Amino acid sequence: MGNGRASSWLRNNSNKFYVHKQTKVARMSDMVNNHKSSHSHSLSQLGGIKELATLLETDIKRGIPDNKDHIDKRKRAFGVNMFSKPPPKPFHCFVLESFQDTTIIILLLCALLSLAFGMKQHGWKEGWYDGGSIILAVILVVVVSSVSNFNQSRQFRKVSGKSSNIGVEVVRGGRRQSVSIFDVVVGDIVYLKIGDQVPADGVFLEGHSLKVDESSMTGESDHVHVNAETNPFLLSGTKVTDGFAHMLVTSVGTNTAWGTMMGSIATHPHQDTPLQTRLTQLTSSIAKLGLLFASLVLLLSLIRYFTGSTIDDFGNPEFLGRNTKFDDVMNSVLGIVAAAVTIVVVAIPEGLPLAVTLTLAYSMKKMMRDNAMVRRISACETMGSATTICTDKTGTLTLNEMKVTEIWVGKSKLPEHGCLAPNLVQLLKEGIGLNTTGSVYLPQQTSLPEISGSPTEKALLSWAVLYLGMDIDEVKKHCEIIHVETFNSMTKRSGILMREKTGSSTIRTHWKGAAEMILRMCSNYYDQKGEIMIMNDEERIQIESIVKGIATKSLRCIAIAFAQKSFKSQDCKNIEKKLQESELTLLGILGLKDPCRPGVEAAVESCKQAGVKIKMITGDNVHTARVIATECGILDPYEELDEAAVVEGFQFRNFSPEERMDKIERIRVMARSSPSDKLLMVQCLKQKGHVVAVTGDGTNDAPALKEADIGLSMGIQGTEVAKESSDIVILDDNFSSVVTVLRWGRCVYTNIQKFIQFQLTVNIAALVINFVAAVSSGKVPLTAVQLLWVNLIMDTLGALALATEQPTNDLMKMPPVGRVEPLITRVMWRNLISQALYQVLVLLILQFKGRSIFDVSEKVKNTLIFNAFVLCQVFNEFNARKLEKKDIFEGIGKNKLFIVIVGLTIVIQLVMVEFLNKFANTERLTWEQWGVCVGIGALSWPVGLLMKCIPIVPNSRR
Repeated sequence: MGNGRASSWLRNNSNKFYVHKQTKVARMSDMVNNHKSSHSHSLSQLGGIKELATLLETDIKRGIPDNKDHIDKRKRAFGVNMFSKPPPKPFHCFVLESFQDTTIIILLLCALLSLAFGMKQHGWKEGWYDGGSIILAVILVVVVSSVSNFNQSRQFRKVSGKSSNIGVEVVRGGRRQSVSIFDVVVGDIVYLKIGDQVPADGVFLEGHSLKVDESSMTGESDHVHVNAETNPFLLSGTKVTDGFAHMLVTSVGTNTAWGTMMGSIATHPHQDTPLQTRLTQLTSSIAKLGLLFASLVLLLSLIRYFTGSTIDDFGNPEFLGRNTKFDDVMNSVLGIVAAAVTIVVVAIPEGLPLAVTLTLAYSMKKMMRDNAMVRRISACETMGSATTICTDKTGTLTLNEMKVTEIWVGKSKLPEHGCLAPNLVQLLKEGIGLNTTGSVYLPQQTSLPEISGSPTEKALLSWAVLYLGMDIDEVKKHCEIIHVETFNSMTKRSGILMREKTGSSTIRTHWKGAAEMILRMCSNYYDQKGEIMIMNDEERIQIESIVKGIATKSLRCIAIAFAQKSFKSQDCKNIEKKLQESELTLLGILGLKDPCRPGVEAAVESCKQAGVKIKMITGDNVHTARVIATECGILDPYEELDEAAVVEGFQFRNFSPEERMDKIERIRVMARSSPSDKLLMVQCLKQKGHVVAVTGDGTNDAPALKEADIGLSMGIQGTEVAKESSDIVILDDNFSSVVTVLRWGRCVYTNIQKFIQFQLTVNIAALVINFVAAVSSGKVPLTAVQLLWVNLIMDTLGALALATEQPTNDLMKMPPVGRVEPLITRVMWRNLISQALYQVLVLLILQFKGRSIFDVSEKVKNTLIFNAFVLCQVFNEFNARKLEKKDIFEGIGKNKLFIVIVGLTIVIQLVMVEFLNKFANTERLTWEQWGVCVGIGALSWPVGLLMKCIPIVPNSRR
């Protein structure tokens, strides 16, 4: 059944047709899943790969029809290429986790006992206030924190889902196109090249030198050679390490070997980032201090109560020995225990890890809009400490839009419309059309061809099609490729061994690659007339100077060369599959232009102002590298350069370890580098104490990306191996986006510091006030409910307000943090200690002199202390926005959430003081008393301004 007839028949009988053939397809798919060597023979018995393609109605050359209905029917029949994910954690799980906190449990127990004794003593109407208030406050804290954690969990899940959506090249309707991995269907023909991830299970159709890393499936580190004869099976999730091929998809999604394995593996729990780990340790230390204070408060309060030193609101002793009712004793004791437990709740800054989670989730969402997809959340905070960025040139600093702008044949530059000798044209067509991983698709005779492949391949193919009039299908029709050596970063070249199908006994080797590499292999060259000339030493020097001249124009130099040998016809079948590497004939040298990206110079300058060093590492020759580095601003054209500023890869690797470590700081450009040179540079920089970020797009960049503190892969040109090894994917391949990531990283780090300063101020003030009051009077001025409200302000709401501050240009004017600077800097200590001392001083005056100053009752005095304390936190939240700058209102209009949270805090505080008296244990205040509380809070601003006038020697930075 032909493809056209099959497609028509499918439209009417698709379901019956697929059901009829699914049994045989499933049998073949099972062979692919198990991919034992014996199954190659079984596959042949079933008719082989061609029979499988026929079963799947796939044209081996043109693929399946590029028709949405046709593809949808295949999805319904054979499934979609997605794995079933475990369901997200429901909201009630977050609530249950919050209730599992030890201090919350103790508070609830105290509240329930207080509720029971209160109702017994005062009845239902009056007895529930104390215990019920604590229960309601605890529920409020739990709900707010659960909602926050639930939302952040959904955000992380959403971002992680995007990271698994990769692009795959398939052939549909004779056209090579990129589709989502989720849209790959059974019967698709997928094009694979070095660095690609195999998107589904399938079989090898055609290709050369294909090697696959199956370690993710088998655990074996050796790369597996895949071919049509002995091992045609390809497994989903494996990586292509060499060669290229077309594969026929036989099963997708959960029907693949990878899908079966993933279904049996539980998901790994979320791991804390390094900063979260540090904050957890800080939280633990503060919690121990808070526990000590709470124990002392509990002990002293109990002693004072049972010795009759505490008095009630009427001035009478609370404990009168045997004359005191048991219910009164238990209520008082439970109140003391609840107050001590609440001190622990307030002392433990559990909002610190929460603040990290909030700011990371917020930053990840914003960074996605700025063309940066975070794969590992720890990279956000690490990027803020980066001191050095090692960047690629092609595609990152440049546009990666190659175009042939110069053509040299021998020692002559070809005019724009110049002609070449027919024999030279034919050899160039072979050298470009066969020695390529790209493809040319011509939809109609009158339209422009669609060219696929890497930017270099596209430029060469475009020139061959438009300038030489190459018909790639015609070239392939008359030639047979015997062996292929694919391009890799070490050799900087690719080659093929081929012969004509007309029965010719001539075997040709075609090479193309970096001009310097190809020239070393040449002993002859073609001139413009199509005659072969011997390349003596003088002419070699002249051609090398031509290459140098092309490079100084910031062009990439690609040379094309060939060699041929004749064999007797009976020996042609036994040709050794080895490409000739000497005595080649140079066909021509092409100069490819790849202009710098707009805005990259400003981005490099921004990094310099931020104290971050930029090092360009490229495979291009030293002359091209120097020119591009100058255009981008990495090298200053007016600066007298150090001799070590520009080096080549072989020089760097041949330095002695001491010499390398001495020069590593001064190197700005490394040309003709190999992946091992890049890895070596990253290792040296880390040894020198740098926090290193590395950009990369190739499979061979994977070791450097993994070794770096932050690996940044390219989303457009980056291979799947590179993306898998990276921490962040730059979706637009632009260096400006790398700088955006740096800015966001610094923003994350600074926001965490702001919140630490804010929360520790509250912790210190609350601990000291309650401790001093308990020691002196046996009672704490801030009740359990009030302290829970303060805890809510400084934990969840404070984290939301301060963790969502957006990055500013000021962040890029500060030196990098590096590895050694403490999380709490001297500037932060100055700010938080000064504010805590101010709050403690004012509130202790209210504690001891408040009744006489304002002529009020004990309960009103305690309300004044509570109200003033909360308002101090509200005003101090503005101070925390700027660690060093005196203008604390700068940019406040951009953070609407901050304004909303501050407004919400004030409104709820007003309601608690004026309307929820029994719930919050407060008394209504007069306008004058409110003015006093607001004034006490507002004084935080001038105190903060005065403290920032005190010069502080900053912590040592790199």
